[in-house]
Amino acid sequence: MSSGGCSTCLEIIFAAVLPPLGVFFRYGWCSSEFFISLPLTILGYVPGIIYSVYVILKTPPELPSIDGERPYYILA
Repeated sequence: MSSGGCSTCLEIIFAAVLPPLGVFFRYGWCSSEFFISLPLTILGYVPGIIYSVYVILKTPPELPSIDGERPYYILA
């Protein structure tokens, strides 16, 4: 969902404030990462933060695609 370093930085800030929110911005509502982050945050705030930051940093942002396979590049 995200497209660059600035959005990754914002996701980490949101993950520090409310861990499932940062994961939501990266993976969306119906993802296993979000549903793992939610109970970790409820059971303990610090494990939720650690897991959320790890999940956000472990995968690079995906490029938007036209048909799901080929990325297209935005010229700006």
